[in-house]
Amino acid sequence: MNADPDPTRTDIDSTPGAVLLEFGAWWCGYCQSAKPLIEAALQQFPQARHIKVEDGKGRPLGRSFSVKLWPTLIFLTDGEEKSRLVRPSDRTQIEAGLRSIT
Repeated sequence: MNADPDPTRTDIDSTPGAVLLEFGAWWCGYCQSAKPLIEAALQQFPQARHIKVEDGKGRPLGRSFSVKLWPTLIFLTDGEEKSRLVRPSDRTQIEAGLRSIT
């Protein structure tokens, strides 16, 4: 996932514009399957910022969003959650979520 320190909930809540917040783990099979779908969908929406968060036990950001399964995609506008997808299996689902925030 991302080598940078995880953002805090305050960071996410104050991020302007369209954001796709992705929770998962590098070793997760569902996450690996969804990765090309997410990347393809994001190519259609370059104005959306993509923030990947390595989630797991003891990770407060995932808990603050009540993440239970990976990957969980949360679509935000100006820090406000508009929708979410859990274990997406179709690029069109992801594109619909991105369309709703851009």
